[in-house]
Amino acid sequence: MPPLKILLLSAEVKPFAKMGGLGDVCGSLPLALRALGHDVRVALPAYRPIEERFAKGDSDLRALDPLSVPLGFGALGAGVFESRLPGSDVPVYFIAEKNLFGRERIYGYQDDPYRFAFFSRAALHLTVVLGWRPDVVHAHDWHTAPAITWLATAGRGDPHFHDIASLFTIHNLSHQGRAPWGVFDYLGVQGGGLTEERYGEVNFMARGIYHATLVNTVSPTYAREILTYEGGSGLDSLLRYRRHDVHGILNGLDYAEWNPASDACLARPFDSATLADRQHNKRALQARAHLPQRPEVPLLAMISRLEWQKGLDLMGHVLHLLMNDFAGEAQFVVLGSGSQKYVDMFRHLAGYHQGKLAAFLDIFDNDLAHLIYGGSDMLLMPSLFEPCGLGQLIAMRYGSVPVARATGGLADTVFDGATGFTFGDYSTEAFWQAIQRALHIYRVDPETWLAIQRQGMLSDFSWERSARGYGQLYEWASARLGWKPA
Repeated sequence: MPPLKILLLSAEVKPFAKMGGLGDVCGSLPLALRALGHDVRVALPAYRPIEERFAKGDSDLRALDPLSVPLGFGALGAGVFESRLPGSDVPVYFIAEKNLFGRERIYGYQDDPYRFAFFSRAALHLTVVLGWRPDVVHAHDWHTAPAITWLATAGRGDPHFHDIASLFTIHNLSHQGRAPWGVFDYLGVQGGGLTEERYGEVNFMARGIYHATLVNTVSPTYAREILTYEGGSGLDSLLRYRRHDVHGILNGLDYAEWNPASDACLARPFDSATLADRQHNKRALQARAHLPQRPEVPLLAMISRLEWQKGLDLMGHVLHLLMNDFAGEAQFVVLGSGSQKYVDMFRHLAGYHQGKLAAFLDIFDNDLAHLIYGGSDMLLMPSLFEPCGLGQLIAMRYGSVPVARATGGLADTVFDGATGFTFGDYSTEAFWQAIQRALHIYRVDPETWLAIQRQGMLSDFSWERSARGYGQLYEWASARLGWKPA
């Protein structure tokens, strides 16, 4: 595969800014692309912690010359900091504008579309100042769709940008970035409305899909699901219009971070050949959760954002059955934060089933998450929809058997009876039946259970495989605009 120059744009990049899976992907994918020989550079906003690090004299950050960002009404200044992704030579550029990005949170402001439109335009303009012209702009989710929109409209008249290809990656279609039509004047572009946009509105998710050279999602099954009325979040007709340009590439897992053989958060490291040592982690988890340290009792777990998408409406009745021994004795641990109604549900259940159910709901504890993956027997993921999901990949890597709904990336990674247990219907009955099947194998057929654990641990979900898939999409997108390998 010939090397390409790739500008990756994202609102989140681990370890600098991370709210969820988007940050994980955009922190790991560039490293895998660089290992394949590509010249990849990353841009994201300079949120308050970055500004504070620079003010304290952090030697890993250096200031570049400020930008004068051209917008529809004139120019607006921006600062630029440069760093590297940890352990690599991959450049990371932070676009700094305190009024827009020096705030308490990353998201959740009324002017978010304008904030990220400015970031997108500034990141593109930075390539002119650097004298570095990318072959492909890879934009992630609606926050960076303004870059795709500008490239396909005003940018076509600029010699620096006119034949740069673009790839738009959808991580979660339900978040779409709606804004008043005036955001186009702000960005300096002109264009008619899309069928998917209300009168006087811009929908940046729709714009990214419409204008990008190619589109992809983070799993093959999710790429098919979003073409349907049920899974398309109101954009299914647009996606079907572009169906030949929509691809699915499964996310990878950072094996350096998630390695049970060297994980310092575990009571006892282990690998697929020493699975018996997992019992030390199970006892440590039971002790941490104030549960009886009984190795024979199956310990089920959930690590999740507590939101409706994660299938939590199914959990109440299923946990009632599980904790009341309808399938034999069991214990349960949950770690997560989010919607108050689900926090209250788990807190109530933990109070009612003391000594059987433990809930960690206030602050996400990363060390505890590692111990739960390494000490639980099963991980529950009954998602209503799941673009990819990392929880099931980590669970399999750590020998915790997923019980998951066969949707999106869960359907592409968890194979019923081989690496986990799955169910199709979004119902408590189907979910409960899958749990019962898993508990039955756990109790009566330990050899099969061990084989399921080992097969999951040995599955290949490396970023190298995913990066090769992205490399192929970059080639296709570039070829469409006339690029040829040197």
